[in-house]
Amino acid sequence: MAVTKALADSNRVRILLALRGGELCVCQLVEFCALAPSTVSKHLSILYQAGLLESRKTERWVYYRLPGKQAPAVVRGALHWVMAALAGDAQILKDANRLKTILKQDPKQLCQNQLKK
Repeated sequence: MAVTKALADSNRVRILLALRGGELCVCQLVEFCALAPSTVSKHLSILYQAGLLESRKTERWVYYRLPGKQAPAVVRGALHWVMAALAGDAQILKDANRLKTILKQDPKQLCQNQLKK
């Protein structure tokens, strides 16, 4: 049930798809989603509780990534389905280009800029 709830929101699905290329810092995800940090944190919490994300903390920064092969079959199946079903979606392709721009920026600088807002 937690997995389906987590996948019921388009922003959460966009976050999962953004993580296909590897882990991202919360500040990168905030920039990517163009949402308030508290909103992104709530989305990340729901995804994490559903087992759809893993995280690690380094100093002040928290990084999220998709779970590895050790994830439960239901999680692996859900992620596979989402990736396959939305691979050619126009919004997802637009998001991929946005993410490329964000990845060119220093994550620490992104965090500092977000704190100023």
